[in-house]
Amino acid sequence: MKISSRASERIAKIFIWAAALLVMAVLINIIVYILIKGLPIINWNFLTDIPHNMGRSGGIASTIIGTILITIVAVVIAAPFGIGTAFYLAEYTHESIVTRIIRFSAESLAGIPSIVYGLFGFIFFVIFLNLGWSILSGGLTLAFMILPTMIRTAEEAIRAVPNSYRETSFSLGATKWQTIRKAVFPSALQGIVNGIILSIGRCVAETAAVILTAGSALRMPSSIFSPTRTMAVHFYILAREGISMENAYGTAALLIILIFIINVIANALVNRFIAKGR
Repeated sequence: MKISSRASERIAKIFIWAAALLVMAVLINIIVYILIKGLPIINWNFLTDIPHNMGRSGGIASTIIGTILITIVAVVIAAPFGIGTAFYLAEYTHESIVTRIIRFSAESLAGIPSIVYGLFGFIFFVIFLNLGWSILSGGLTLAFMILPTMIRTAEEAIRAVPNSYRETSFSLGATKWQTIRKAVFPSALQGIVNGIILSIGRCVAETAAVILTAGSALRMPSSIFSPTRTMAVHFYILAREGISMENAYGTAALLIILIFIINVIANALVNRFIAKGR
């Protein structure tokens, strides 16, 4: 039986909407469940005190600081290299064996399991460079992990900028760098920031690589050379060992809130920057 084009279009729309609604329902269900379980645990003491008795009591202040510091180290190191590589691939070179090797390397890095990154970080940063279990070792390892994401998202954002922007800039006598800085970069900024946000989310949620490189110390870190425990690692240990499911849910809820705040602030800053440039 032949289906008319209008009927097939309706069927396709139904499947597309059903898939979208299913994804949204799963996401909302997970978030609501964790927030219902975790929000009652969050209070001022939970946010400002360090964990005591292996996490059974006290708060998670040290894990919050550890998470923020490791994420900052990873993003500050990875962002210049990732965005710079993306501009090189999109603006300064044509398709060649070199660009294919770079893209293949980035795609290969993206497919490596996080535990392998952790083992590499442990052997190279912790032992060989003698950095020990520290925020710096964890941040450097995570920088390698998020580099492929930054390269791919930034390159796609740059390539999405219309060529007319470049042609207009060149016609006005601008150099290649001036064109990139004044025309291409502001237009691609939203996509670049989205890649950074995705990278931050991976840093915040990572466990295996962080345990092997940053350690699992519960005390408040004093510098980037101090060992630390991130919120994701703290949640994992509390839940796996059955130490305190209440504190585990509280940590998970705070993780969701933290990622939401990062997204809101980043998008607000980007929109403000774009508005000023217009």
